[in-house]
Amino acid sequence: MTATVSHPAPARPVRASLGATAVTIACVLPVFLVGGLAVQMGADLGFSPAGLGLAVSAYFGISALASVPTGALVERYGPAVVARCGILLSAGSLLAIAALARSYPVLVALLGLSATANALGQLASNSALARHVPPRRQGLSFGVKQAAIPISTLLAGVAVPTIALTAGWRWAFVVAAGAALAALPAVTTERSPARRAGATRAGPASTGLVMVGVAATLAAGAANALGTFVVDASVTRGLDPGLAGLTLTLGSAVCVAARIGAGWLADRRSHGHLVLIAGMLVVGAVGLGLLAVTGPAPLVVGVVLGFGLGWAWPGLMTFAVVRLHPQAPAAATSITQTGVYAGGGLGPLVFGAVAHQWGYPTMWRGAAVAMLLATLLMLVAHRLLAARSGAAAGAGVVG
Repeated sequence: MTATVSHPAPARPVRASLGATAVTIACVLPVFLVGGLAVQMGADLGFSPAGLGLAVSAYFGISALASVPTGALVERYGPAVVARCGILLSAGSLLAIAALARSYPVLVALLGLSATANALGQLASNSALARHVPPRRQGLSFGVKQAAIPISTLLAGVAVPTIALTAGWRWAFVVAAGAALAALPAVTTERSPARRAGATRAGPASTGLVMVGVAATLAAGAANALGTFVVDASVTRGLDPGLAGLTLTLGSAVCVAARIGAGWLADRRSHGHLVLIAGMLVVGAVGLGLLAVTGPAPLVVGVVLGFGLGWAWPGLMTFAVVRLHPQAPAAATSITQTGVYAGGGLGPLVFGAVAHQWGYPTMWRGAAVAMLLATLLMLVAHRLLAARSGAAAGAGVVG
């Protein structure tokens, strides 16, 4: 049965959407800033690209472990309180890295601490959008929020020439901490932030929902491998490093547009959102398969399809899960977000080992297979959740 939810007075949808996007960017800044400044930090702290990969994998692994407990916190105390905690923790982590990261192990520890801020910000933003944005506009709102992730990558890239190469990488983290704190006023305030205790125990962890999380793990792992290795793989095949980087930039831009476009399209569909994700994953798998083919044309098309559709589904997935579980959106999306983070952590490690042992073409084929398996699991999850929704009165619209 659907739990009774005590909703606060709704904020303006546009303000809530902008606030959720600002919170997401502020809470995810540390990991992308480390990635963008890896050359300068690696030279200073003595770590290699492999060390960077290990640190990022640990970050996403901790984010996965923190997601489900964070979902319960959001349902209990409300998204505004949790969002502010996430911003403060992110800013504190950025300042700590600037002041205390004098060795690689300390950097990894501090980056791991900031991973908790990532979970706090993501799930608080999900709940804020579910509470304050009308259902007919939530798809676009979640798409814009998820587009904040690649935007964070672009911001990290801008920090290299503007701050890191002039004042030093530590000052880039100080400036980023100030930018994170600037997001505090954007947090949507609430008159009655906490839900009833029963909503937290609404039991969203159905078999179908867990299957969506497993599908997200496979799909996110394959898509993260694309973002991690496509430049190196392209250079290995003889492409100019500058052109390889531009290809990745093109893929990131397409990803931003596709995430927003998928959200806009979702608002115009009353059902079948998980089926739509499955279709996107099929196209993404085709793109990953093309990367195993020699030549510049398959590379460009593969990156565009792999990024544009194979990595454009997280906002749509969150939207579908929220519509299926309006009584506890943070608790429900914490399960699927765990899958995304697990894929983000495991994907580069697993597929990197495959590339090292058997080469990049084999790795791309393996990533394509993983995305196709995610497609099948997403379709099965759709059937399970549709049956569960139909069996419960008032359970909501099928995703």
